[in-house]
Amino acid sequence: MDGNGRKMSKSLGNVISPQKIIDKYGADILRLWVVGSDYTDDVRISEEILKGEIDTYRKIRNTLRFLLGNLNDFSKKEIVPYEDLPGLEKYILNKLFKLDSIVRKSYNEYDFHNVYKQVRNFCINDLSAFYFDVRKDILYCDSVDSKRRRSARVTLDNIFRFISTWLAPILCFTMEEVWSSRYSEKVESIHLEDFSKAPEAWGSNLETEKWERIKDVRKVVTGAIELERKAKKIGSSLEVSPIVYLDKENYLACSDVDMEDICITSGITIINGDPPSDSFYLEEINGVGVLIKLAEGEKCERCWKILKEVVRPKSICYRCAEVVS
Repeated sequence: MDGNGRKMSKSLGNVISPQKIIDKYGADILRLWVVGSDYTDDVRISEEILKGEIDTYRKIRNTLRFLLGNLNDFSKKEIVPYEDLPGLEKYILNKLFKLDSIVRKSYNEYDFHNVYKQVRNFCINDLSAFYFDVRKDILYCDSVDSKRRRSARVTLDNIFRFISTWLAPILCFTMEEVWSSRYSEKVESIHLEDFSKAPEAWGSNLETEKWERIKDVRKVVTGAIELERKAKKIGSSLEVSPIVYLDKENYLACSDVDMEDICITSGITIINGDPPSDSFYLEEINGVGVLIKLAEGEKCERCWKILKEVVRPKSICYRCAEVVS
């Protein structure tokens, strides 16, 4: 049917040719529209609907671009054992483990729409909007052999292998391009690869609830920062060092985590107690209040954090000074 729910017919002039879609947008956009459609109901297609699929395709492609860019020259020498990974990496791998089970089940049941929906949400919400955002600083600014950076890279490598093979039956041309871009002539076509098997250890992470709480705290902090940004009081989240008031459960979840990294701020103060009346909060998240305080010090010209340790004329923080030396 067309976008208005009318049956396509030549007399109405509302027929959209699949070949024209392929010629204009490429075959993968047409394939994405097919899996993105709920075939249990009337299936509609229009330029507006296709624009939505193009936007989704762009977001997935940006996820893949980030993975490729940050896995350049990755080797097995960088691998960090699972038990030595930071909590955030274990949390993401646990997400990957659960998603692997869903994807396999959905493919076995020919539920391609669910494969598309689940992988799309993982790419957009869990990776681009959260994990990638949090780990950019470590990936870009830590030394190449730091354990934190190697932990992030080995996690990205796992994510790349799973997502690439999951999406290959759907975005067959794009994933062939992505696969060959990373491995060049060293491996055969991605369409000859089997799905990777997620290790059982990834499914035994007992800190899932903890990280869901941490994400909630981050959401409140981000909301408070966004208000300051809209008021043109700040330009970047790195210009602030917020004070975060937490109830007991949220405080215990955040107490052993580098929350300034999670919230992408130059510093952060975590307090177990009731927030002041003028603190920022979100009604749907209990036990979290935030006061925004400007970060003190000078701006590091390499990582852009504002820290007291940054001293002119070098204008870089201790970490960056050690890396560049």
